[in-house]
Amino acid sequence: MYKKLFFSFVVVLFLSCESKKKHDVIQSFCYWKTDSYFGQEEDSLAKQMKLKHMYVRFFDVDWNPYAEEAQPVATIYNIRLSDSLKITPSIFITNDVLLNSSKNQLDVLSERMTVRIKKLIDKYQTEKASALAYKIADADYERQKGNDVLTRLSTDSITIAEKPKFEKDIQELLFDCDWTESSKDNYFYLLEKLKLKFPNYKIASTIRLWQYKYYEKAGIPPVDKGLLMCYNMTNPTEYNTKNSIGTSDELADYITHDKYPLELDIALPLFSWSVLFRGGEFKGVISEYQEFEKSPTIFKKTDDNKYTLQDDIQIGNFYARNGDEIKIEKISDEEIEDMIDIITEKVKISSTTKVTFFSFDKKYINDYGVQNISKYYESF
Repeated sequence: MYKKLFFSFVVVLFLSCESKKKHDVIQSFCYWKTDSYFGQEEDSLAKQMKLKHMYVRFFDVDWNPYAEEAQPVATIYNIRLSDSLKITPSIFITNDVLLNSSKNQLDVLSERMTVRIKKLIDKYQTEKASALAYKIADADYERQKGNDVLTRLSTDSITIAEKPKFEKDIQELLFDCDWTESSKDNYFYLLEKLKLKFPNYKIASTIRLWQYKYYEKAGIPPVDKGLLMCYNMTNPTEYNTKNSIGTSDELADYITHDKYPLELDIALPLFSWSVLFRGGEFKGVISEYQEFEKSPTIFKKTDDNKYTLQDDIQIGNFYARNGDEIKIEKISDEEIEDMIDIITEKVKISSTTKVTFFSFDKKYINDYGVQNISKYYESF
């Protein structure tokens, strides 16, 4: 009897440990710049964090009120990343596009988007193959040193031969849109059209937190996978907002169930910004400004994350005045870990789950630290 009880206890303990076992998730980042180029430092950071994947913003789609049509804008120039990274092209679609477009216009838009996506994918694969072709040609030329006659391989022919190797680097497309109840039908219609045009790719859509919580009202996009966006939870223009990027308490208010019917990847914030207020009125968001602590005579610290200007000053594109308040918004290590606990309690995580941070920037990565970021991945 004792042996049976002991065996049962061991089994329960084993199953309990198994249920809490962490997963080897796909470590990812978002890259949201119009020129994607990895120098030596960026490449080193990606390797230190053992990144396997990156969402790369290809272009946006916005509504042109003068032409009365949707148009692709802000197309990325270059895509030169670490050779080991697989990428997901990401396209942001404004809600105005969906609210203003007819079904016929969406048909035309899907054609235009398809042409642009395929052109950028082809450019990306060609450039990767070309870079490899030059390495192969150079290595072959070096091997010939000492020969009476030196010949050089054609990099064009090598590029053509090597290009198919990079087709598997892109297996998914992400469409990013904060659709509403009134625009969901048009958004889902556009997604169906795009799925037909890319039968060899998985199609993914971003899922905002309200769309997750109220999925019956928001609708489920007709895609293979969702990317749950766990940040930008409140309005930065509100003076009394604690942290518009997000807090774990706010996240818990949204992730209240485990019934979302799509497989989900996870996106978490890894950035900071500063919000400028004048007399309690929002004046703008300031990014990448580091003078607050360096200039205490100009920026008087009034709270852990607040400063009051002591003089008129130009900050980027803003002309700030004496008395203006600046609130620095950033999510602490503890808050990120709390967010991960909330997510893993309700959202199914597996070895195919991509955990991504927004966004890949040397400033943010060095600010949080590679070791801390690696620890976040391990917490899943």
